[in-house]
Amino acid sequence: MATSNTAATTTSKEKELAASKEAVAEAYEKLLEAKSHFKSAAESAGVDLKHDAVEQMLKGREKAEMLGSQATSYMREKPLATLGIAFVAGFVISQVMSRK
Repeated sequence: MATSNTAATTTSKEKELAASKEAVAEAYEKLLEAKSHFKSAAESAGVDLKHDAVEQMLKGREKAEMLGSQATSYMREKPLATLGIAFVAGFVISQVMSRK
């Protein structure tokens, strides 16, 4: 009687082990599927971020060019004021750098 009880317990454990293996395999497959979905989503988000970054860079470049042209026209219109501003800025920077 003990032998049949031990055999039943062994069979039961084998069934549980097989069911556990099957559940783990199924979970692993779902994990791989989720990984591929996350990878696709990350790539899509990266492309969107890259597009936005390029757009912002182009806007910044346009703004810098506009400010550069305004500064150039101001320097041509008022050379003495430009010279005075450059002198004062140089003096202030030299004072700040000479202090330790």
